[in-house]
Amino acid sequence: MLYPLSILGIILLALIHLIHGSKYTPMEVKDEVTFETRAYWMRKANAALAELHSPCPFAAFGTVIVNHTATSEEYPHGKMICIGVNQNQQTGNPTLHGEISGINNCSAVLSDPNGEYKLSPLEISKAWRFLSLYTNAEPCPMCASAIRWSGFAECIYGTSIDALVEKGWNQISLTSEDVFEESTGLPSKTRLIGGMLSNETDPYFSWQFDGTYPCPSGCSRNDNGKKCEPSSESGRKSEL
Repeated sequence: MLYPLSILGIILLALIHLIHGSKYTPMEVKDEVTFETRAYWMRKANAALAELHSPCPFAAFGTVIVNHTATSEEYPHGKMICIGVNQNQQTGNPTLHGEISGINNCSAVLSDPNGEYKLSPLEISKAWRFLSLYTNAEPCPMCASAIRWSGFAECIYGTSIDALVEKGWNQISLTSEDVFEESTGLPSKTRLIGGMLSNETDPYFSWQFDGTYPCPSGCSRNDNGKKCEPSSESGRKSEL
């Protein structure tokens, strides 16, 4: 026999489903990637700044995209697919944050008919789920959304949005976790790991609004002391 529920009971059940059924749950699984490997790639995200632009760009946001499933003797930490840096000042395109530039660069690498992968658009769309995106600062809402739409296996960041705001950076007050919580309607799930090696990423964002803070390695304050600039041409290519 089916016992009827009260109208109030039905409403309560519906509310519970709406509140809890759609909430993003962080992937609480054992991290099979070692801290040594995580640190290795976060340092590569920092190093991307000097490799693609300057060791001390004002917008010092760097990204590296990695395939951890390609671990081998040759690639003990996994295989790097591409890197990217913030290109707002170089191009005038306000959407080219480090993460978006990285995704664009990887799309070009994976689709290059003369390259290693030679993937079709459909194959590229399926490849993201095997890749991890490392970025030296927490993705903004735009980048976090792009990461979720791409379907990355993981997103690992260093400096938090809260830390950026404390250092003087203008930010939209919406964290990556907030965006991920609202992305449960997407078919994929992305693991989010924050604060990775933040003691090394924080300094890249600390000098821009604090004239007393030291410049990154390979850079020094210019004559008026307001900017950090490469100390020499060789400094531009130094690995941070």
